[in-house]
Amino acid sequence: MDLGEVIRQLRLARGWSQGRLATAINERYGTTLAREYVSNWECGKVTPRDFYLRALSAVLDAPLATFEDDVKRRTFLTDVAGTAIAPVIASDLLSDGFAARLRGGPSVDEWEGKLATYGTEYMSMGAGDIQRRVSRELVIVQQQLEDTRLWSVASRLMTLYAKTFPGSDGSKAVHWYRMAAQAADQAGDDEVRVWVRGRAAIALGYEGASLGFADVLADQALALSDAPSLGLLNAVYGRAHAAALRGDRATALSLDLQGRRIFDTVGSHEQTSDHAVPWWRLNVFRSLLLARLGDEKGAVEAQEQARRDLPSELPRFATHLELHRGLMLVRAGDREGGVAYARAAMDALPSEKHSLTLRMLMEEIKKP
Repeated sequence: MDLGEVIRQLRLARGWSQGRLATAINERYGTTLAREYVSNWECGKVTPRDFYLRALSAVLDAPLATFEDDVKRRTFLTDVAGTAIAPVIASDLLSDGFAARLRGGPSVDEWEGKLATYGTEYMSMGAGDIQRRVSRELVIVQQQLEDTRLWSVASRLMTLYAKTFPGSDGSKAVHWYRMAAQAADQAGDDEVRVWVRGRAAIALGYEGASLGFADVLADQALALSDAPSLGLLNAVYGRAHAAALRGDRATALSLDLQGRRIFDTVGSHEQTSDHAVPWWRLNVFRSLLLARLGDEKGAVEAQEQARRDLPSELPRFATHLELHRGLMLVRAGDREGGVAYARAAMDALPSEKHSLTLRMLMEEIKKP
């Protein structure tokens, strides 16, 4: 793991923005460090000198060797577990959990309001911020599960939490998606059971990760109900992406047609929530699917449709579309040009807005 990624991971573990990290250093050492310097460190454009390595060690509460020693960086996650970050976070979580048990915690309506807020914030927040906040909510809601209605809340929070881990790690994301499905079963609400499985399937299929498990979840969603729903729509496109990545063009195109028919019935009016699939987001799904299939004409048409309605406050999704164009160039035989195009698109997006999914797409584009 390179130094910039170590800095970024430690910053996110504390729930800090790049600007907040710069401010912490300035307050402690009387410096005038700007946010842009932190961004340059994390992007690898600039390597911090010894003074700033010591400053980072102090304000991020991590061993100096984590920043100085390449071997230590390769065992970074182990090192972090031994720093002061873990006990501080654990203390806060334990306190929140017991407090919720003593007070009774939020009502069902309040939890639904929280879910709606997270659905909106996910579209623009980084994975680290979401992970930190949702982990806290999971500790609280588990204290209230004697009310069976809250299994539905817990399952959807687990689904969101799972999405903060790279699906390609083969364990963390899959573990949480599996638990989310089991929690949804406890709720006994078929619409939620389908949605949780479908959302997990499209997340894994879009990332190109754990495709066997994506198929399992999609199949379960389809078996639970064939009634048109957003969960079913997600499941169909999760299966379509898995088929495309396996080279099964006919199945992928058939599922795309099925998905568009479901969308005609259930497409969302809400534009900026992870719980919604409006027209522009459907076309983000289709843009990548068709790029993976090498259908340049269809992919470009989907990209244009997505751009037409994409809310301006969601620049991360505009970057998704640019990466799809980079993938198209690679599929057309221009690997160097496609990688350069995609990398420029990533560089144009502030690093704090980079998602795990974007980084995984970049890796897919770079594959020989």
